[in-house]
Amino acid sequence: MEILLVRHGETDWNRVRRMQGHIDIPLNKEGERQAKALGAALASEKPDVIYTSDLQRARATAQAVADIHRMPLIIDAQLRERCYGIFEGLLYEEISTQFPNEFALWQARDVHARFPSGDRDAETLHEFHHRSVNAVTTIANQHPAQRLLILTHGGVLDCLYREATGMPVDAKRDFGIINAAINRLQWDGKKFTLLQWADATHLENDGLDEIDRTHPAA
Repeated sequence: MEILLVRHGETDWNRVRRMQGHIDIPLNKEGERQAKALGAALASEKPDVIYTSDLQRARATAQAVADIHRMPLIIDAQLRERCYGIFEGLLYEEISTQFPNEFALWQARDVHARFPSGDRDAETLHEFHHRSVNAVTTIANQHPAQRLLILTHGGVLDCLYREATGMPVDAKRDFGIINAAINRLQWDGKKFTLLQWADATHLENDGLDEIDRTHPAA
């Protein structure tokens, strides 16, 4: 079965490199344009089911596709971005100066590092990777032989790319994670296989991949 994975459209916080995590930030004007372009690109590829993270930047992007096909959205909070604890709401340069040791662990992709709590408790990279892969695997197993569209976040895409290619979780990222680009995986009931990645041909301008590739895009 084919799974289309898409990162949400651009937000103002993406633009200025401010950590979103679980904070519910809306799309900006460019993100809304990207969502419409995504919907047009998938107009001839009707999915059987559309899943989305419950955060509005993903939901709004998903809705642009759902409206074209007159389909409902299935909301799944397990598709959320990683929770970064106290990092959320801070600019990346603020994280580096206020929490230099934790920032270094983040850049090094330490899988067991847990950042200080903020409004929410942070997830380790190991916990987040397990949640993300399990969420998509569970969805795939619930819809055998169907084409799935899943609207989610940069960090979740990072996890699924690694799962499909065998790339270690702690390895430096060398692949793009672009706003509203189309990514395709194959699921055979046991494993994911990469079919296509970061197809942004439907966008006039490439979406942001604003985070250094040493760690996931939030």
